[in-house]
Amino acid sequence: MDMPVDRIEFETMLLGRHMSLLTSRGGGRLDRSAYILLSRIRAQGPMSIGQLHEAFGLDTSTLNRQTAAMLRVGVVERIPDPDGGIARKFAITAEGEHRLDKDRAENRDGLQRVLAEWTPEEAAQLADNLARLNRDIERLDGRPWPRD
Repeated sequence: MDMPVDRIEFETMLLGRHMSLLTSRGGGRLDRSAYILLSRIRAQGPMSIGQLHEAFGLDTSTLNRQTAAMLRVGVVERIPDPDGGIARKFAITAEGEHRLDKDRAENRDGLQRVLAEWTPEEAAQLADNLARLNRDIERLDGRPWPRD
């Protein structure tokens, strides 16, 4: 099967670049790692460093650095494990919820401007194809993202 892998790689690289151009670059936006970590914690509930490592495959030192930065700006807090485990977990604070919602709304608004000329069917097809791409990546990586 002849797959346009070169085009897909190129277009996904550009998509990552363009997503940051769709939103304001003003202060108060979460950095990319905080946005992704907060999104995962929101989807899964409070998580320990070990659980974040399992979810993302990142080094513990990287996760410690990223979560320390998130603690400093008040978007997460450390809590005792609600299930009674020994490890403390990171939970989103009210400030973290607010900032995540604000950033996600800005991202949606930017995408809405881009897709203004698309039909609902075209937008749905893109959403379906992106979901399939992400699920196939997650299947190969062994780290599925929690979805509704």
